[in-house]
Amino acid sequence: MARELTVAIAGLGAIGLHLARALDAGVEGLRLVAVAARDQAKAQANLAGFRNPPALVGLAELAQADVVVEAAPAAVFEQVAVAAIEAGRIFVPSSVGALLPRMHLVARARETGARIVVPTGALLGLDAVRAAAEGAVASVAIETRKPPRGLLGAPYLDQHGIDVAAITEPTLIFEGNAFDAAQGFPANVNVAAALALAGIGPERTTVRIWADTTVTRNTHTIRVEAASARLTMTIENVPSEENPRTGKITPLSILACLRGLTSTLKVGS
Repeated sequence: MARELTVAIAGLGAIGLHLARALDAGVEGLRLVAVAARDQAKAQANLAGFRNPPALVGLAELAQADVVVEAAPAAVFEQVAVAAIEAGRIFVPSSVGALLPRMHLVARARETGARIVVPTGALLGLDAVRAAAEGAVASVAIETRKPPRGLLGAPYLDQHGIDVAAITEPTLIFEGNAFDAAQGFPANVNVAAALALAGIGPERTTVRIWADTTVTRNTHTIRVEAASARLTMTIENVPSEENPRTGKITPLSILACLRGLTSTLKVGS
């Protein structure tokens, strides 16, 4: 019988709280033991109804668990990641965009025996992209369309004086590679970062971001030209009520990723 894995979560927002509730309800082979949150009083209130409330700890203490899930603001990404990697844990980041400029963490994980497991998140087709990348790939591109309010707070907008609240028609606000997109939109393009890691790297992955007043869902279209296949895939994610930058499917994807760590039957690469 496979041993049980303990899980800790950094952040109890739209992603972390949903995930914590699902784990508390019961997932075979997984046990929630600790969480960390910026608002301690709110976290205590949210955990009050849990069947087995986890310990509320500091970010560094999350590394006591076998698996550390990062679902926190990108500003604390490195603090969570370093603690987990130094302890040789399985690190599951939701802020995948924050990993791109910190690839030294991958090298360090190799030294400590830690693993970094990137969930699919709000994307689709990563299995197909990974398979295609085992052969020759000519290009990988992703086009993201979000309601303007879903882009609020992105550093790129402040740097370029773009007021998305004033946009009244579909507007292309960014075109570049995945590395630059992740830096300019750290809370918005985790999908592009995951795609880049699965495929041909952040410098060669093309990203276009639209503030689109005609859409109500966060929409991502991926196009891949490879020797083995031509892929065109579109996903329309329902935004979370708590945080419109995050799709409702994101915490579900992380839960599926965690199940895959212990399940007897695992579907997909």
